[in-house]
Amino acid sequence: MLQTQQGAAVLVSKLLKTPPLKALTLFKSSIEQGFHQTHQSFSIILDGLLSSNSISVAQSLILQLVSGRITSPHFTVPSLLQYLTHSCFLNSTPLYEIVINAHLQSQLIEQGLIFFNEMIDKGLVPSSNTFNSILSSVIKNGSFEKAWLIFEESMGKEFLDMYSFGIVIKGCCEFGDLNGAFEALTKLKQMGWRPNVVIYTTIIDGCFKYGDAGRAKELFSTMSVEGIIPNQYTYSVLLNGFFRQGLKTDGFELYEKMKLDGVFPDIYTYNSLINVYCSDGEISKAFELFDDMRHNGVVYNVVTYNTLIRGLCQEKRVLEAEKLVDQMKLAGLHPNLITYNTLIDGCCSAGKLEKGLTLFNQIKSYGLTPTSITYNTLIAGFSRAGNLSKVVDFVREMEERGIFPSKVTYTILIDAFARSNDMEKALEVFSRMHKAGLTVDLCTYGALIHGWCSQGNMKEASKLFLSMSEYHLQPNDVIYNTMIFGYCKESSSYRALKLLKEMVENGMIPNGASYCLTIEVLCGDGKWKESEVLVSGMMKFGLKPSVSSRDLIQKAKNVTT
Repeated sequence: MLQTQQGAAVLVSKLLKTPPLKALTLFKSSIEQGFHQTHQSFSIILDGLLSSNSISVAQSLILQLVSGRITSPHFTVPSLLQYLTHSCFLNSTPLYEIVINAHLQSQLIEQGLIFFNEMIDKGLVPSSNTFNSILSSVIKNGSFEKAWLIFEESMGKEFLDMYSFGIVIKGCCEFGDLNGAFEALTKLKQMGWRPNVVIYTTIIDGCFKYGDAGRAKELFSTMSVEGIIPNQYTYSVLLNGFFRQGLKTDGFELYEKMKLDGVFPDIYTYNSLINVYCSDGEISKAFELFDDMRHNGVVYNVVTYNTLIRGLCQEKRVLEAEKLVDQMKLAGLHPNLITYNTLIDGCCSAGKLEKGLTLFNQIKSYGLTPTSITYNTLIAGFSRAGNLSKVVDFVREMEERGIFPSKVTYTILIDAFARSNDMEKALEVFSRMHKAGLTVDLCTYGALIHGWCSQGNMKEASKLFLSMSEYHLQPNDVIYNTMIFGYCKESSSYRALKLLKEMVENGMIPNGASYCLTIEVLCGDGKWKESEVLVSGMMKFGLKPSVSSRDLIQKAKNVTT
């Protein structure tokens, strides 16, 4: 014990006489040699580092202490930090800041807050960087309400700056508190500060994220009034927001304004516009933008090519899509799984199953791993072609790869078996789906109901239709129209008419086929008056009764009068 005390005294004496960085080398060397540090040795080394403004080195030392990489039987981390922060000869503000930041970096947010509050209670002023690190850490930790409270308590304090507002506003938008974001914006203005483009863009993005395009547009107008010039990112956020909410006119008008304002579209803006054109089937316009990108020096990325490939595949222009993949490779870009999944889907939709299968084998040869989307695409394609043996092979391979069939997989299989009139197999898959713990949806029910209706088994179809409420599902217009078709097929005019009326009462519009078929069976039962009411209903919804429907009504009238 005496030797330990003497050793500690010798080390402390040496540290006091040595310049800070050399003292640090001595300090580290003593640790490597198994020497246990004391409160005093730690104080001396920290004081030297802080006095020489070696803040980052001091920060590293405290971080090692907090993370448990420096230990000693002479102290615990809390006792040493308590000793250091209450030492009369240490410069308290930098010390507190490195202690706070060390805790934040170690994800010890609560302990960091304790030292922050202690610092404030002592009348010490943290730097804006330290305060902003606290706000960011608390928000990232999921404690947004706590961060807001810290922010409000710091109003008017000298360490609060524009970045503090930016952090809180971003947090509000991430946690769905748009009103909080606008409140923070108001507070910022009340302090006499002018919001910058980043803050406005953050709130605009938040507005779109939560479906409030109106407020986003108002903010954009406010920016113009206040003379804040939107940047490329602002325009990208607005364009994506408008397009996501289906406000295409607003999006394209903004694109024109963007060009007039001299802001050049970036890759994200171009990709967003190309996506809209491809989704609308306007491929030629999408390729015009593709050419514009090249002329304006904007380099294409994988997303650009994938979007155009999807557009071509939707139009069943698979050969052109394949050529685009070749062009993509020549440009030095590597097609990814999305590229191949899109091509496979295009081939399957166009009936080119063998080509789809070739692409599937290429995926595996290129070292890419097929996903449930890849398998579901192939399963759907081969199901439509009636090749159920190949479908079963895909499902088996899928499971062997450890990819569990999804709700989509099961629904595709149910539909395939139902369309091939194998309702026993369809119900077997339906049962497996339940056992797998997957929830059925409208598509699943639609496939089964269509299968029973096609077979003329309205008793089973009706059971399924009525059981939907057990899963809190409401039939959609497709299911209603399918049921009406089934009842009309068995000439049950009463049930068909009942469902048709129910559809209208539930705010749905029956399709023309449902009206015409119901009119046909009603006329067959001599109910021409009910048929005429249906004709009026059709016209009210903008549907035109067929000539044959009117002829049937007239014939029914002639028979009964």
